[in-house]
Amino acid sequence: MGDVKAIYWFAESGFPIERIDSKLYTHIFCGFAKLNSETNQLVISPNHQHYFSSFTPTVQQKNPNVKTLISIGGGGINTTAYANMASQPGTRRTFIDSSIKLARAYGFHGLDLDWEFPLDNTQMANLGKLVDEWRVAVEAEHRSSGKEVLLLTAAVSFGPILWGGRSYPYPSIARSLDWINVMSYDFYSPVDRGDDEKSLTRAPAALFDRTSNVSGSYGLNAWIQAGVPANKLVLGIPFYGIGWRLVNPNAHGLNAKANGPAGPGDSTFEYHKIRNMIQNGAGHDFNDIVVTNYCYAGTTWIGYDDTESVETKVIYVRSNRFRGYFAWHVGADLNDELSRAGS
Repeated sequence: MGDVKAIYWFAESGFPIERIDSKLYTHIFCGFAKLNSETNQLVISPNHQHYFSSFTPTVQQKNPNVKTLISIGGGGINTTAYANMASQPGTRRTFIDSSIKLARAYGFHGLDLDWEFPLDNTQMANLGKLVDEWRVAVEAEHRSSGKEVLLLTAAVSFGPILWGGRSYPYPSIARSLDWINVMSYDFYSPVDRGDDEKSLTRAPAALFDRTSNVSGSYGLNAWIQAGVPANKLVLGIPFYGIGWRLVNPNAHGLNAKANGPAGPGDSTFEYHKIRNMIQNGAGHDFNDIVVTNYCYAGTTWIGYDDTESVETKVIYVRSNRFRGYFAWHVGADLNDELSRAGS
C-alpha cells in the first residue's frame, strides 16, 4: 500500500494551485465540493469550477504520479443536509452517483468525505451505510468503465468515539474506505471552549500525553482497538498554531498560566506567520515529551508543529506502520519547510 503523504488545498486559501510542489506528496485533496440539500447531489460552486477542472493536470505537471481527490463538506457545513441525505437509500444513491460522475468529469482519482460531524448514533449508522454503498458503487463503475477504481477516504475525529458517546461505524470504515484522515489537532483552544482551556497554554496537536486521553497516539490506538487496521489510519498534522495570551510574559512554558486567546477570531496562526514572528525575535522551544513546538513574544504564546514535531510524528507513523500522514493546509506552509520535513 505504501506511505500516504497527503495535503489539503482549498480555493478560499488564495494559494495558487500551480505553486503546490506536488513532488512532496502522494495525494492531494481539493476542497470543497458541496451537497445540494434540495437535490442530494454533489456540486461544485460555479465560482470554483475552474479550480477543480484545472487541478489534476496542474499538480501532475510536477508529479505525474500524484493522486487527487475531491474533498466533500468541510468545517461549518450544513450537517442536517448530510444527515438527511444519508438517512434514505434513494438519496444516498443520488449522492453517490453524482459524486462518481463529478470525480470522473473533473479528472480526480478519488473522493474524500469530510462530514464534521454526525450528531448521534443514528447518523453514525447511516454514515456506515453510505460508505458501504459507496464502495459497491465505485467498484461497479470501475468494472463497467475499465478505469482505475476511485479512492474513497474520509476525514474523521481524532478518536472513534465523539462527545456524548457517538461511535463511528467501525466495520464499515474498515471494509469500505481506503483510509481515514484522523484529525489529530485542535485538541485545545482558548476560543469557545471551557475556562480550563483558556487558563493554561496547551499543546493543540500533541502526539503524546500521559496525563489524558487527548493526543494523536491515543486516538490512533483507539481506532485500532475499535477494529480499524493501522494501514487504514492516516495521522493529521496542522500547518498552523493556536495562540493563548500569557498572564506573565516571563512564564512562557507549556502549561503556563493564560487568560484567553492571543489573536483575533479563532486565534489560529498559519505556520508562515509563526516563522515570521520567530525571525523577528520571538522565543521558541520544542517539547519532545508531548511532541509540540511553541513560541512566545510578549504575552502572545502559540502552540504549533514545526519541523521537529513533523519529523517526530512521521517517524512515529512509519515505525508503527500506520498508512501515513496528511496536513492541513498547503497554503500555510509557503516555503514547503514542513512538507519537506515530512518527506
